[in-house]
Amino acid sequence: MSDSAWGWSALPHTGQVEEERAPVEAGPEGAPSLRVVALGALCDVRPPLHDERRQSFSVSEFALLHDGRRVILHEDRGFTVGAPPGQGDVRAYETAESVERDVLNVVLPDDDDSGEEHPWSWLAELARASGLDVTADDLRVLPYEVVLSDGVKRWLRAS
Repeated sequence: MSDSAWGWSALPHTGQVEEERAPVEAGPEGAPSLRVVALGALCDVRPPLHDERRQSFSVSEFALLHDGRRVILHEDRGFTVGAPPGQGDVRAYETAESVERDVLNVVLPDDDDSGEEHPWSWLAELARASGLDVTADDLRVLPYEVVLSDGVKRWLRAS
């Protein structure tokens, strides 16, 4: 399922922000203020592999704005789960909690020596490239949520 089907998309780089709800607060020099209030990761199913023994998922991270809009920061991650050999349908071994753990494993740094529990600096760079005025320190204190798409929830229920 595409991001646009979720109502999520990259923030336009035009400097203009459409007012979808309440008027956007004015920032410096009358520019719209795009305040980030949370971060999160969205997990969706990738096209079926036609193999009940494994399933692939896509993972993207987003910034949640104060007006409820979500800005996709990146969508280049994913993972595949599989059943033990000869053990049948992989869904028998997966739960919402196990998928959420896998999502967090995908978005957390691989290098334990980084000193950061999450790549805040990189996410802040991506946010600034999307027109958001935010620092790594700003992001570090925000709530973080994992969102499982309806497709993931349906896949889990089909077991």
